[in-house]
Amino acid sequence: MYLKTRLVDTVRIGPEQLGMPVMDAVRVSLREKLEGRIDKKLGSLVAILDVIDVGEGRILFGDGGVYYETTFDALMYKPVMQEVVEGVVVEIVEFGAFIGVGPLDGLVHVSQLTDDYVSYDGKNARLVFKESGRAIGEGDKLRARIVAISLNERDPHESRIGLTMRQPALGKLEWLEEAAKEVKNE
Repeated sequence: MYLKTRLVDTVRIGPEQLGMPVMDAVRVSLREKLEGRIDKKLGSLVAILDVIDVGEGRILFGDGGVYYETTFDALMYKPVMQEVVEGVVVEIVEFGAFIGVGPLDGLVHVSQLTDDYVSYDGKNARLVFKESGRAIGEGDKLRARIVAISLNERDPHESRIGLTMRQPALGKLEWLEEAAKEVKNE
């Protein structure tokens, strides 16, 4: 879920930025410092939207920069348990499919794709379902539900989101559209 959040942080403006207007320098420094970072409670900071307030600058002895306490609005992405999400398959591996969910990737393990037997086609980078003959490959759009969340603040690349597609109305969007047309025509 995307959230607009008001945050407060202290930001350092380096000597190379002191010629810029303070608001612009603060905005640049906030982006460099915070965008892409993960907090377990707040989620992933996607973008700095607006700088609301900049306090008085403080100079520390021996440091050429100026420190400002800043209030700002940020766009956050926080995965929520049981949330239904849509994303694009970014990678197929032997044990499942990685799906881009907001700024993070989630994994649909082969056991969570379908009741059908799933085989890995490494040559074509896809997962093939035995009985139906359907397949999932890179670039496909899927709808899934979040069933596990493990955010890692120290190493965002180690964050994990577990997904499932084993319920009605989940799966490849193309298949869901076909099913909806069949129901409509009946």
